[in-house]
Parts: sequence; C-alpha cells; structure tokens
Amino acid sequence: INEFAAELARVTVWIGDIQWCRQNGWPHSLNPILKPLDGIENRDALLNTDGTEATWPKAHVIVGNPPFLGGSVMRGELGDTYVETLRKTYDGCVPGGADLVCYWFEKARAQIKDNKLQAAGFVSTQSIRKGSNRTVLERIINSSRIFLAWSDEPWVNDGASVRVSMTGFGNLKTQAKLDDLPVSSINADLTTGDGLDLTKAIPLTENSNTSFEGTKKYGDFDIPGHVARSWLSAANPNGKPNSQVVKPWVNGNDITKRPSDTWIIDFGTDMSEVDATLFEQPYEHLLQNVKPYRANANRNGDAGKWWLHERARPALREAIKNLTRYIATVRVAKHRFFTWLPTSVLPDTRLCVIARQDDCTFGILSSRMHTVWTLANSSRHGDGDEGGRPTYNGKSCFETFPFPEGLTPKDTTEPIVETDITKDISRFARELDEQRRNVIFPPTMVEWVITPEEEEAGFPKRPVAKTGFEEKVKKLTLTNLYNKPPTWLTNAHQALDAAVAKAYGWEDYTPQISDEEILKRLFEMNLKRSKPVTSKAKGATRKK
Repeated sequence: INEFAAELARVTVWIGDIQWCRQNGWPHSLNPILKPLDGIENRDALLNTDGTEATWPKAHVIVGNPPFLGGSVMRGELGDTYVETLRKTYDGCVPGGADLVCYWFEKARAQIKDNKLQAAGFVSTQSIRKGSNRTVLERIINSSRIFLAWSDEPWVNDGASVRVSMTGFGNLKTQAKLDDLPVSSINADLTTGDGLDLTKAIPLTENSNTSFEGTKKYGDFDIPGHVARSWLSAANPNGKPNSQVVKPWVNGNDITKRPSDTWIIDFGTDMSEVDATLFEQPYEHLLQNVKPYRANANRNGDAGKWWLHERARPALREAIKNLTRYIATVRVAKHRFFTWLPTSVLPDTRLCVIARQDDCTFGILSSRMHTVWTLANSSRHGDGDEGGRPTYNGKSCFETFPFPEGLTPKDTTEPIVETDITKDISRFARELDEQRRNVIFPPTMVEWVITPEEEEAGFPKRPVAKTGFEEKVKKLTLTNLYNKPPTWLTNAHQALDAAVAKAYGWEDYTPQISDEEILKRLFEMNLKRSKPVTSKAKGATRKK
C-alpha cells in the first residue's frame, strides 16, 4: 500500500531475475536493463475502498513476503474499523484471530481453486503451522496440496530474530520436498510422517475447562513488593484491607529465573470504578499510571474500564477459586517444566495455568510423554535461540493430550481413587518437585520470610538470599538446572516416566523408546477417544 515499497519490490524482482539468469546461463535484458513490472500493484491486496474483497489478477504463480502482523496486534497497526471489516469480509474463510499473513494464503488458495493461479509461495512466521492460523493450510490441503516447505528457518524482521516458514502450494505435479528432503506428502503443520498427521489430533472433551492463560494487564498494574507491603496496613474508607486488591504476581521470568517479588493491583473482573476508588492507594496509582496509557491506546473491547486488567480471565478465577494451589508452566520457554503456585498468587498471561492441585496430574504433565507431545504440537517463538523457543498452547498442547485412562482432568475434578500406580506417580512427582526446590532454594543460602500483614492475608512466604549469598543465588534457576541436567534430575524424571508409562499400560517402556513411538501411541489414543461412539440404538450416536 506504500508507493515507494511497491516500486522497490519491482526493482528487487528484476535484480533477482538478472541474478538467476546469470547463475543459470540465460540471457537477460540489457537495454533497458529494468522494465515495467505491472505484476506488482500499488494497492490494498485484501480490501477495496468500499470494504469488499479485493480481486487478484490471473497469474501463473504468486510469490511474496506478506506482512508479519500477529492477530493480537493488528488493531493497533491497522485500526479497529479496518480489522473489523477485514474479518467480516473473510468470515468463514479465515479465523477471526488469525495473523494478517493468513489472508494471503486464503486468497491464493481461492485463486488456485478457480483456475486463476497454478501455484503460490509465501514466507510467514512459523506460527502459520499452529492454532487458528493453520486453518488456512488445512483449507489448502483440502483443495490442492502443499508441495514445498521449509518449516522452521531463521529470519530477521525489524532487527529482531524470528522464525519463519516458507510454503509452496498449488496444483503443480512435482515431487514434494520438506526442508530440502523428498517426502510423500506434507501435512498442514508442515510435517510429514507415516500416518502421523498431528494436525488431525483434536481437543478432547475430558480435558476441557482446565487450562487457561493468566491475566493480561495492559498497563502499569504491577508494583514492587516493598510498595505493596507498605499498602497492606493502610486504612481505606470502606474499612477493607488492600490485600483484597493487591496480590503477589508471577510471570515467566519468576519461574524460569528467580522470583522478583513483584505484586499487582487487581480489581477483579467486574468491580465498579466507584468501589475501586475506596481502595485509595491502589486506585490512585492506576489513575496516574494506567488511565493515561489506556486513553492513548487504540484498543477494542472494555477500553473504558481502565482500572481492570484488559483480560481479567473470569473462567480461570472460577476454576481455581476452591483450590489451594495450581499447576503452572511458562508458555514460551526453552525447557518444558511445571511448577506449583498458591492460589493467592495471580498468574501473568505468559503463564499457562492447569487448574488442578493433585500430585498425580502434576506428575503426568512433568513426564516425558507429555513433553514429547507438547514439543510436537507447539509453535516456535523466535528470539535468537536455535530453532526458537517452544510455545505451550493450552488448546493444541494440553487439550489434545490423551491422559492415561481414568486419570484425565475430568477424573481429577474430585480426589482421585488411589491405586499403586497413582501412588507411585504422586510420590515421584513430589520427589521431583522437592529435589528441585532444595537446589533452587537451598536452606544454607535462602531464608523464607513473611510480614504479619502478608501472613494474615494468606499470602505465601518469600525466598530471600542470606547475607553473602546474593550473587550465588542469582544463578540458581530452573533454566540453568535443565540446561545441564545433573544425574539426580535425570534419575528423578526417569523414575516418574516409568510410573506414568505403567498408567498407560506400556509394559515395554524403557528410556530408550523413541519419541516417534511415544507420539504414535498418544496420537492413536487421541483419535480413538475423539471419534463418535455409536450406540446400539439404531441411528443414535453420541460423543465419547
């Protein structure tokens, strides 16, 4: 849509054409060396000025690098009106929360289906393979095929290192290649395998209403611990303590690195502004630091309720309100591990919360079986690490995961029936957690402290480095622990893995069994549980 960018694209294509001709012994134009290239047009590729769908010209092939804009940031870049019109125009073809690049994939697919195009090739962020974005690749496979793909490649965008996928699709009768290797076919998640198309794994009903993202604040709601503690004893005109709206807060760094003693102001999901003002100091902080920020931001939804978190997650709060603790994992992390958090601590949006408090569920999630499944079903977040960091998504990683029979989230809403197998899983899970905590928070270097106000409010104790151990304690992190796992940690995980394997009935399990074999077994379980079960009554079906 930028005139200079359009002209620059034309010149770049001509330079590429000349380079290709020289490298392959073909003649190229010399006078003039550059010609008009009307295959690139200076206009909106998706919408006409009246909001209707833009028409693409007929072509042999289309290649391009559509803009990298995530579904959550499109409004800020393009404006509410444009985004709403775009989603309404392409409703039923592109999911509402999909990245902007997905619209180019769908447009090209439609052109191919209507015989107005033979093939297309696009660069996209590698998140095209996951979640709602993948819908456009599934539609492509249903109407043609993906014949060429690089699933995960490095890319530099605006100075930041990201991971991208490059995808070629259409009706060309050519050998399929994935990451430069010949394959029989390419799945919608840009993988291939002997019948192992994980894109066909679907969320299981027994796993529903259990995994949640933490709250998304969108504004300066967080405060240092010493400030929060000074507020706990303050008087309010409503006679209520600030501990009702000022709470300990945990984000990804608090788990992968060291606890930061950060707290957050939280007026819940629906407190009125009048009631919020009666918590004097917290409200005044938001009035000065959040309201101006929200007023200048281009956001949709409850923009007027600036004193509340943008995504307060009422379903999450409901799910954990009767628990004493919950399981948490960092959504984007180098290593996949799970930890316990008390329900008095509010989780950030960078955490995925599992609303269960039993050691058995914690053990299953911490097992190799779940780790292998999540890695295969996660997207990658490029931040300079080789291959990017895996992203744990509640929908694709947790809800599709087949737990052992009788130990699914549906079965653990109440205290589980204890057996020798569940006792073993719970025991090894507790040992893993305790051993890690002993290393990360050694009693010789760390003491646990709490003020009377914190204790009265039911908040947890805080780890503080003892005098002289401040620098040593900084290096004691779960990430560093898993970077070079010591023998005891490997042994703890292997003992847990063996116990979980028994719950699955895998008597042949050993640490040497391949990840591919584990995936195959879990995938078969997912398909079996997700298929409709036909009852004996004629014509009647029900979902298991």
